[in-house]
Amino acid sequence: MAHLGFDALAYTRSWAAAWNAGDIEAVLVHFDDDVVFTSPLAAKVVADSGGIIRGKDALRRYWSAAVDRTPRPEFHLLSVCAGIDSLVIGFRNERGEERAEVLRFRDGLVIEGHGTYAVIAAADAR
Repeated sequence: MAHLGFDALAYTRSWAAAWNAGDIEAVLVHFDDDVVFTSPLAAKVVADSGGIIRGKDALRRYWSAAVDRTPRPEFHLLSVCAGIDSLVIGFRNERGEERAEVLRFRDGLVIEGHGTYAVIAAADAR
């Protein structure tokens, strides 16, 4: 049983809808000012970041630059896994690539996030 203190499925649907609308601010409203976010894409988009983005303002700049590269993001939900203080959102992007967003919460806000890329797709894992 998850203990997040909110409806994980409703949160995830809202998260996907915000991304699909290109509304970065609607995504960021759930993030702490001191959030730390890691992503292989961040290493490519933000020079000298090493893929680690620190703080909500830096995350806003990174995501804005990333969306500029893909003007129409499309996130199709595949799975939602909830833990004590974490949420894992599995999705397929506009290129058909499987991804997972791993989010850790404190007091209802994301304090840590990790954008992850599939090494093996679920369909090929058997």
